[in-house]
Amino acid sequence: MTWSSQEVRLAQRPAGRPDDSTWEIATTEVPDPGPGELVVRLELISLDPAMRGWLNDVRSYIPPVGIGEVMRAFAGGTVVASQHEDFAVGDTVTGTFGVREHALSDGRGVTKVDLDVAPLATWLGALGMPGMTAYFGLEDVGRAQPGETVLVSAAAGAVGSVVAQLALAKGCRVIGVAGGPDKVAWLRELGLHEVIDRRDGDLLRQVRRAAPDGVDVYFDNVGGELLDAALANLARGARIAICGAISTYNEERLPEGPRRYMSLLVFRATMQGFLVMDYLDRYPEGVAAISELIREGRLVATETTLDGGVAGFPQALLGLFDGVNTGKLLLAV
Repeated sequence: MTWSSQEVRLAQRPAGRPDDSTWEIATTEVPDPGPGELVVRLELISLDPAMRGWLNDVRSYIPPVGIGEVMRAFAGGTVVASQHEDFAVGDTVTGTFGVREHALSDGRGVTKVDLDVAPLATWLGALGMPGMTAYFGLEDVGRAQPGETVLVSAAAGAVGSVVAQLALAKGCRVIGVAGGPDKVAWLRELGLHEVIDRRDGDLLRQVRRAAPDGVDVYFDNVGGELLDAALANLARGARIAICGAISTYNEERLPEGPRRYMSLLVFRATMQGFLVMDYLDRYPEGVAAISELIREGRLVATETTLDGGVAGFPQALLGLFDGVNTGKLLLAV
């Protein structure tokens, strides 16, 4: 048996914001699995800011997507055929399957998930890579302690919303930054102590007003002006966890670096980048901790799912940079 599968391929590397010329939408046939293989019918595709970086032909932590290759993406779905001893027809799985309708896999990097614990969307969000990024970034890099002030950028996003709630659960004073009144209101409903609307401008002053005694931990998802505002308002011994810099990803020229980095010296602070893939062997720890908080009602896993199928991917990806999501952004296949 074969499966007809629509897929999105990289047609050319974008300069700045991706557009229709960046992509080619094609249809291919996925064959029956051979020994040690399985076929997955994808249901949800994860939309992540890192995808923009994967389009650039530059030295990075992972090779770029090649011209003509299927766009790299984490996704989840159901096994529809299998000759792999670890996976049976009907299993729900996640993995880096790409932007396509059906995927043939040898099982490497594929994980079975338990829908009795959480729906598939949550396994791609709070219990997936975004949640693990939040957990290990806050625990291992930020080393947040009860009573400390934690500033979280993109706090209504997939990673930031989990960071904020993990920090609340630890007994921290949490300040979130988001864009627009709806997201600000949602974060206040989650119980954050202060919420800054970045659209109001003058971020340095807003952060100083929200954290008069300084910021102990800054979890950075956006870079740019907000990183400078955090650097200007550090407490002694502060830790900055560099997760991403979405505000700069579509810039055609490299943005200027942080202007206030000497605050690291003045306040004896540290700034460290990290990648969630460095913690793969500890995923069960993060999943257990976040699952417990979800069961206790102390962490709300939130997803925004867009319709449109595989052909809707180009527009859906842009939604990340336009801030259309609250929580994790997904595309329904």
